[in-house]
Amino acid sequence: MEQPISGIHHVTAIASDPQRNLDFYTEVLGLRLVKRTVNFDDPGTYHLYFGDEVGTPGSVLTFFPWPMAVRGSSGVGQVEVTSFSIPENSLNYWERRLLSAGMPAERGKRFDEEVLTFIDPDGLKLELVSHPQRAGAIQPWKDASVPAEHAIRGFYSVTLCEQGYESTVDVLETMGFREAGQQGNRFRFDVGEGGPGARVDILCASEASYGNVAVGIVHHVAWRVVDDDSQKSWRRRLVNRHLNVTPVIDRCYFHSIYFREPGGVLFELATDRPGFAIDEPSGKLGEALKLPSWLEPSRKRIEQVLPPIELHKPAKRAEA
Repeated sequence: MEQPISGIHHVTAIASDPQRNLDFYTEVLGLRLVKRTVNFDDPGTYHLYFGDEVGTPGSVLTFFPWPMAVRGSSGVGQVEVTSFSIPENSLNYWERRLLSAGMPAERGKRFDEEVLTFIDPDGLKLELVSHPQRAGAIQPWKDASVPAEHAIRGFYSVTLCEQGYESTVDVLETMGFREAGQQGNRFRFDVGEGGPGARVDILCASEASYGNVAVGIVHHVAWRVVDDDSQKSWRRRLVNRHLNVTPVIDRCYFHSIYFREPGGVLFELATDRPGFAIDEPSGKLGEALKLPSWLEPSRKRIEQVLPPIELHKPAKRAEA
């Protein structure tokens, strides 16, 4: 039975140096490495997953680190910016923290909410959006150096850069999204209960050129479906709208289908289960290289190809 899409499941982007990527997201942003695996379609490349304490859907930003890849360019047909949710009154803390890490950030306001915009070491555009918190499932990483009262609370939204508007909106409405606001050439849509984690902005940039997906650019955004039956039902609905949807693909920690919305952004619908504790205990998430069963026979060769990385558990820091 088809159940509603409830929000963002994960966002996947492209990085360069895997150690630098690992250090920034765990030691600066305070996210937990919840899975250390490989790109199942390119097993000579890591696939690193960063999220909350247990990798709750809606908290996970993942990366394919390609050390020799070129820097991408942002533009039409891409996720322009990935926004995280932070508690109200945490913006000053994060502004100081980022600056101390050599990452200057720009403050702004949008839809009456304060926003801090910055880029990661590979040029990926990120935001922290400060707003009143509501009860949710996100569990900040307990070993992070970021105090719990300032910790990132999963995603806030993604912003799609589009040349047009109507065709993308038509697909979003098919997926259950509804318009929630407009500010200039930015149009906001919510799905499910709406609000942080269930939100997408469309930025209409009719004069912009198309972007190039490489280092520092989002590869795709995944939306949450509750289970396999619901995913199959959504697939039928999307195919009936003449979208070219992949078959269901087993990603071990969730099951996925993919399609491009008319503006060019790659969408995924991913199931909430089985989750990241399927092949290692919750207390050991991200500490060892995990491979799917069909790649285990090639483990020795894969480990020889992958560059070594080291997970540093950051010490708590007393920061006001």
